[in-house]
Amino acid sequence: MKRYTIEQFMATTSMLGASFSADEKRILFSSNATGIFNAYTLLVDGSAQQPLTHSAVDSLFSVSFFPHDDRVLFTKDRGGNENFHLFVLDPDGTERDLSPGDGLKAQFMGWRPDGSAFYVSSNERDQRFFDLYRYDAESYTRTLLYKNEQGLDLGPISRDERWLGLNRANTTSDSDIYLYDILKQEIKHLTPHEGAIAFRAETFDPASQKLFFLTNEGTEFKRLCTYDLFTGAMAEHECADWDVLNTYFSSNGKFRITGVNRDGSVVIRVVQIEDKEEGVRETPVPLPALPEGEIRGVVFSRTGARMAFYVNGDRSPDNLFVHDFNTGFYKQLTQSMNKEIDPADLVEAKVVRFRSFDGLVVPSIYHKPQEASASNKVPAIIYVHGGPGGQTMRGYNAQIQYLANHGYAVLGINNRGSSGYGKTFFTAANRKHGREPLWDCIEAKTYLASLGYIDHERIGIMGASYGGYMTLSALAFRPEAFKVGVDIFGVSNWLRTLESIPPYWESVRKAIYDEIGDPVNDIDILVATSPLFHAKEIRKPLMVIQGANDPRVVKAESDEIVEAVRKHNVPVEYIVFPDEGHSFTKKKNQIEANRRILEFLDKYLKGEEMKLGMGETGRVP
Repeated sequence: MKRYTIEQFMATTSMLGASFSADEKRILFSSNATGIFNAYTLLVDGSAQQPLTHSAVDSLFSVSFFPHDDRVLFTKDRGGNENFHLFVLDPDGTERDLSPGDGLKAQFMGWRPDGSAFYVSSNERDQRFFDLYRYDAESYTRTLLYKNEQGLDLGPISRDERWLGLNRANTTSDSDIYLYDILKQEIKHLTPHEGAIAFRAETFDPASQKLFFLTNEGTEFKRLCTYDLFTGAMAEHECADWDVLNTYFSSNGKFRITGVNRDGSVVIRVVQIEDKEEGVRETPVPLPALPEGEIRGVVFSRTGARMAFYVNGDRSPDNLFVHDFNTGFYKQLTQSMNKEIDPADLVEAKVVRFRSFDGLVVPSIYHKPQEASASNKVPAIIYVHGGPGGQTMRGYNAQIQYLANHGYAVLGINNRGSSGYGKTFFTAANRKHGREPLWDCIEAKTYLASLGYIDHERIGIMGASYGGYMTLSALAFRPEAFKVGVDIFGVSNWLRTLESIPPYWESVRKAIYDEIGDPVNDIDILVATSPLFHAKEIRKPLMVIQGANDPRVVKAESDEIVEAVRKHNVPVEYIVFPDEGHSFTKKKNQIEANRRILEFLDKYLKGEEMKLGMGETGRVP
C-alpha cells in the first residue's frame, strides 16, 4: 500500500451539478480543476471539455443552461459569506448580476415549463424572509409572485403557475405545509396536526393537480404522499423501510426520480409516467449496471432522451455519466480521480453499530486502515458530522481517505440526533447537546478499543461545525477521554452563536432555539453546555481551523476558545483562512488544512516514534 500526499489527494477533481444544453449535445457542470469551482461544458460523448468561466478569486457554481439557447445561469458569493447572487452568462462571455445589491441572497427556483421565464427567491426586501419572483427569460424583467410576510420557507411551484408550496419549521422535528394560491393570493394550512410530525412539500405533478409531500406521520420514517389540489384528498404514494429523501419530475414530466436514505447510502429510484384510461401509471425504469458506487444527481434532458448522473463510491469520487434511452447505452464522461492514486490503496467503508451507555444502538460509517492488525495496532479518530441533525454517509471523502491512508482508523459516528434512522433517534438529542450525544462518542471509543487492532490510548476526536462543537465538548466535559481534538469552525459559545444567527435564518430560528436552547430564557443551560465557559478543563492538545467570513459560526467563536485554552499552557494550533466561510471551497486551503491536521495528529496522537520508516510518499514497511 502506497502513502499519498495531500497534494495528490487534492489533485482529484470535484464536480457538481448537471444541465443539458438546448440541443441536448452538451452538459453544463461545475468543476474545481483550477483550484476553485468554475462552470464547464462537455459533449455527451465526454469530449471537448471547455471552461465557461475563469474566476480566480471566488468559487462559482453553474445552475442551468437556458432551455432554448446557450446562455447559462450561475451563482457565487464573496469569500464564503454565503450571500449568493444569481448571474447570467451570455455566449460572448458577458456576465450580468440578476440580483444586484449588498447584503442579500438570491436563489434559482426553477424554469417555467415553456422556458419563457424562470423563478428566483430573494431576501432583498426584508433580510429575514425570501420573496418569490418570476424573471422573463429575454428581458429579465421580473414580477413579484409571492411577498413573504409570514416567515415561511419557499417550496415548489406548480407548472401552471397557480400554486406555491410553502413549509414552516415549528421545531427541528415538527413542521407544516401551506399552499399559496398565486391567482387568488390566498394561503391555506394543509397539515394541521398535534405532536411532533414532519411535513415538507416536495413537488407538484406535471398536470398541476397534486402536491407531492414527505411526512413521517404515523411512522418512524418519511414516506411520499400526495394532496389533491381540487378535492383535498391525501394518499400515500411511495414508501421504503428508510427515509424517502426527495422526489422530483423530469422537465418534460415523463419521469419521476426519488432518493431513499438506506442505512447511510443513497438509493435512486426512477419511474416512467404514462397516462392511461384508468389513470396515471408509473413503471420502474431499470438503471444501467454501473461501476461500484451510488447513483446521485439524476437529471434528464428536455425531451427525456438522455439522463445525466453522477456515480460516487467509497474509493471513487463523483464521475459524470450519461445514459441514452434510445440506444440503451451509458458512458462515463469524466475521470476525476488523480491517476497517481491507485484505488486499491484506499479503504472501503463499512457500516458498523454499537450499543451506547443506555443500550441505544448507534450506527456509524467506519474506515479501517489496511495495515491495521492485532500485531500492528493503529490510532483512531471519532469523526463527528455537522448539523446537529446531519449524518455521516458512505461515499468518497478525501479527508477521511487521507487519514486512513496514513494509518488512522476513522469512525464516522451517527450519534443520537442524527438524520436517517427514524424520528425517535433524531429527537433523542433535543436539549441534550453536550451530554448524551457526547456520551455516544465516549462509547464509540470503547467500541473501537474492542476491535483488537486499535490502540485504545491513542484515540482522538474531530469534526466540523456541530462536529467541532462536539470536539470542544469532549475535551472540556470529558477531558480524560480523548488524547487530541481537531475543531473545524465549531461552536464554543452557544449564547453568541444563537444570538448571531444570520437574518435569513429567521424562518427556522424558533426551531433552533427549541432544540438547542433560547439565549434569553435558557442562559444557564447554554452556559453549562458551551465549552468556552469550561475551557480551563481542556488539557489535551487542540487544533482549531476557521474561515474568517463564516456567517454561521463567526470567527470570534474560535478566537476566544483558542485564547482561553492557551492561558492554561495547553498546546493549541490555530489556522484562519481569510478567504473562506463555513466550508472550504479552495484547493489551496483544503491542502493546507489537511496537511496541518495530519502533522498535528502525527505529533500528538500517533507519536513521533510511529513515523520512523513511514515517509509520506513511501510504502509502509
